[in-house]
Amino acid sequence: MREVKVDLGDRSYPVLVGAGLLSDRELFRRHAGSKQAMVVTNSVVAPLYLDRVMAALGGGARSLVLPDGESHKTLAEFNQVISALLDAGFGRDSLLVALGGGVIGDVTGFAAACYQRGIAYVQVPTTLLAQVDSAVGGKTAVNHERGKNMIGAFHQPRVVIADTDTLATLPQREFASGLAEVIKYGLIRDRAYFDWIEANADALLRREAAALAHAIETACRIKAEVVAADEREGGLRAILNFGHTFGHAIETALGYRDWLHGEAVAAGMMMAADLSQRLGLLPADAPGRIDALLSRTGLPTKAPAGVSTSQLRELMSVDKKALAGRLRLVLLRAVGEAFVSDRFEERDLLASIERFIPAPAR
Repeated sequence: MREVKVDLGDRSYPVLVGAGLLSDRELFRRHAGSKQAMVVTNSVVAPLYLDRVMAALGGGARSLVLPDGESHKTLAEFNQVISALLDAGFGRDSLLVALGGGVIGDVTGFAAACYQRGIAYVQVPTTLLAQVDSAVGGKTAVNHERGKNMIGAFHQPRVVIADTDTLATLPQREFASGLAEVIKYGLIRDRAYFDWIEANADALLRREAAALAHAIETACRIKAEVVAADEREGGLRAILNFGHTFGHAIETALGYRDWLHGEAVAAGMMMAADLSQRLGLLPADAPGRIDALLSRTGLPTKAPAGVSTSQLRELMSVDKKALAGRLRLVLLRAVGEAFVSDRFEERDLLASIERFIPAPAR
């Protein structure tokens, strides 16, 4: 088992990465012990792993199964969790366990942040994307029809338990979606990691245990360093959103259906890389390297058919990084070096979006 510490003083916690962790009763007893515990999961994950986690928690734990999918990351599902806690008579010393991907982690974490002004929760991510990104760092939220993650709170988990065995049951498209976030970490902060991903992409696609463990641990280490330096995204932490301003606009335009988060982020990273190169910041060969790696892992590098440049630009205007009405974007000076800037011309932004909008079918 590998361990990465998220260092936040008295709210520090470990991210535990390894095989067979869902069956480790001592691990759950040590980190998730509570007289009142409720596991929140979804209809896809429940048949696979719910019984195992319930057994690890011991007697007395309850469970709640929500619908699967980004379209169910709403206040309605948040309210279901709150209602279940109230119905069960859970107090402020109770515990929520988020068993699933990013949607379950975000909804459960937000419920934990709000219930009786805050209760403990544990992240048990079962997707690659959640294990390397959304389960770590304490961002919790639900979506609004006009923007992704617009309703939420910062609330750190007690522990993150990432069992790599769960990735064996992950559909290939979901797995590739997680690789988008893996690639992102190399692009924003660690060129050597990006080089390693390029060299080991085939091993990752074969889901080889050693490659996966290294990829997850390194991604979590990078995120832990950034979160420890800027927990509430006052500055540095915004670099974690590379490609996300564009990607969130794509997801919103699609009504949080059809495309997975990592797919939208992949196309968004190409737009951000193109803009960086267009502004003379990024070497000319870098966008091609990024495109080749994303394509190699089965990720899209253009926006979906049916969305327009004007639509995406309008949706980007509600991005949470905007200040005083001015859009700020995460750009690259080099592979491994990201920064946040509002110093770009509107015409360049529109040109970079337009380049990755598919031509209308004839």
